[in-house]
Amino acid sequence: MNMASKPSRLRGDRVTLAHGGGGRAMRDLIEEVFTQVFQPESGEDQARLMHDALQVKGARLAFTTDSYVVTPVEFPGGDIGKLAVCGTVNDLAVGGAEPLWLSASFIIEEGCEIALLRRIVASMAREAEAAGVRIVTGDTKVVEKGSCDTVFITTSGVGVIPAGRDLGAAHIRPGDVAIVNGVLGDHGATILAARGDLALSAPLQSDCQALGHLMAAVAEACPDLRAARDATRGGLASALNEMAEAAGVSVELDEAALPLRPEVKGMCEILGLDPLYLANEGALVLFVPEAEAEAALAAMRSVEAGREAVVVGRAVEKGSVPVRMRSAFGGTRIVDMLVGEQLPRIC
Repeated sequence: MNMASKPSRLRGDRVTLAHGGGGRAMRDLIEEVFTQVFQPESGEDQARLMHDALQVKGARLAFTTDSYVVTPVEFPGGDIGKLAVCGTVNDLAVGGAEPLWLSASFIIEEGCEIALLRRIVASMAREAEAAGVRIVTGDTKVVEKGSCDTVFITTSGVGVIPAGRDLGAAHIRPGDVAIVNGVLGDHGATILAARGDLALSAPLQSDCQALGHLMAAVAEACPDLRAARDATRGGLASALNEMAEAAGVSVELDEAALPLRPEVKGMCEILGLDPLYLANEGALVLFVPEAEAEAALAAMRSVEAGREAVVVGRAVEKGSVPVRMRSAFGGTRIVDMLVGEQLPRIC
């Protein structure tokens, strides 16, 4: 019998401490809100995994984990559940792995609306299916009101790196081209506007999206793909600084080439922010040899998440600073690593 057709055993419309107590209330919450949607194969406390790729000699496992907190938990273009799935998928994908399995652990504040949980879980299921991954195990904990902000999610992910693939910033060489898959800063600007405490009104949506299919397309088209990094907290500027330091090169950016929406530019001008440091949840930067740049762009643009891919700079011999940018007026400026928090925590 389909569980969805059964009458609900949940009492009330909000989470209570009893839902975290290990008894019947907790079992009902887990079954009706989580396992009914994610449908793990095993009811045990661990997932048992098998995939054809694991049988290929030279293939390696990739593993990552991250925790997600965001206010508000629902925002234009996504929610904390979508954020958790996409973020973990992307951490695997930029390392060259095919994302396969996720775990999802929830810390839920007493009083959280069960309807909100259902929306978040449904969102996670949709994103997992679209990304080609399965949520195979998880955990829930309920804490007293005031102990967390509605809901926190920790996701871990496992993927397989095909034999012969070895991406890493240390492989970047002078002359390599830096490419981003689309517009920058949308997520950070969207969250800032969604909080409503700055009287800002902008028709923005988070760029939150999974990038596994995009990375697979580029890896197939570019055998010498060097490295990729998702530009999350700290934005493009911090990602490039980290990659340049690891590679022992410098990076030159072209300000005129940076894909930024007018709304994001305007918001940053009003608030005195630099869009290069705004968080992204669906943007990455990758490096390829110049000879493969056109192939990389074509591969990226063949996937929805890379329709607006563009070259934004290149690696050069190591200079006095890791990253510098040529301005539209012909000058240059240093693009340093973000120090502290440009914005309140948003992911």
